[in-house]
Amino acid sequence: MSDATPPNPPRLVIVVLNYRTPELTVDCLHSLINEVPTVPGTQVVVVDNHSNDGSVERISGAIASQGWGDWVTFMPRDVNDGYAAGNNAAIRPALQSDNPPAYVLLLNPDTVVRPGAVKTLVDFMDAHPEIGIAGSRLEDLDGTPQRSAFRFPSIVSELDFGFRFGFLTKLLSRWIIAPPVSETQCRTDWVAGASMIVRKAVFDAVGLMDEKYFLYFEEVDFCLAANRAGYPCWYVPESRVVHFVGQSSGVTDTKRAPKRMPTYWFDSRRRFFVKNYGWWYAILTEIAWASGFVVWRLRRVIQRKPDTDPPNLLKDFLLNSVLVKGVEI
Repeated sequence: MSDATPPNPPRLVIVVLNYRTPELTVDCLHSLINEVPTVPGTQVVVVDNHSNDGSVERISGAIASQGWGDWVTFMPRDVNDGYAAGNNAAIRPALQSDNPPAYVLLLNPDTVVRPGAVKTLVDFMDAHPEIGIAGSRLEDLDGTPQRSAFRFPSIVSELDFGFRFGFLTKLLSRWIIAPPVSETQCRTDWVAGASMIVRKAVFDAVGLMDEKYFLYFEEVDFCLAANRAGYPCWYVPESRVVHFVGQSSGVTDTKRAPKRMPTYWFDSRRRFFVKNYGWWYAILTEIAWASGFVVWRLRRVIQRKPDTDPPNLLKDFLLNSVLVKGVEI
């Protein structure tokens, strides 16, 4: 199918970025069948980031056999240059059309949309024109909520993550990245990109997502840029989306033993702090995290706590630090 912008550009564009998860992507599309008509003119763009695993044939075949071609456009790419670049490949032509959509919804392939989730986000954005970004409540299949509304990372949050000491976490509760799940709509610093709607005006003000992030921190960076431009981010729990955590990336799957963190995670973390706060602040966050983590590892041994950390985490963290790799952004 063509990746050209439809002749009547939609009010909402939903972007689903696939990388070697064709079955999950098709299931995600199934969950959108009854959602698309609730927001007239909605179009879905499925981008494949050069999966090279049969995804193109599986997804395009499903779109054709199910008759979804009137609302789904498939865009296979010949390169995998990351989450931001893959999503931007669909967002860019939509925004450059003569009548660009009012909103773009980023939706992970490892999600299943609950009834009414899409319309709830659009209605919320329509009712609050001053808000730039909003995110859904992400949850397990049984309805257990996942933390998906967060605070921006800081020296304090990095210190807390390293130490993992209950008393300290309680003392620093105002700064921890993942506060308890809210049952009501609330302003937040950033929301998970698994289901995140963005107003066109935000793209006009800050541009597309930063493609120098391969994976992770790109939505944090984007929400921070929007916030600084005067477009706040909100959490909308009435919009419910099932999220099979870690299935699209394979890194954050909580149902399996932790895997060694990929280099691109450290690169993204380092880029976020250096780009947004400066190299000196980035170094201070590394000192805070590393010192706390060393104490935690000693305490874990003494108290015989289970080891749930990814292998070689401290070594990989130090080898990918600002002091070792520099400050180029």
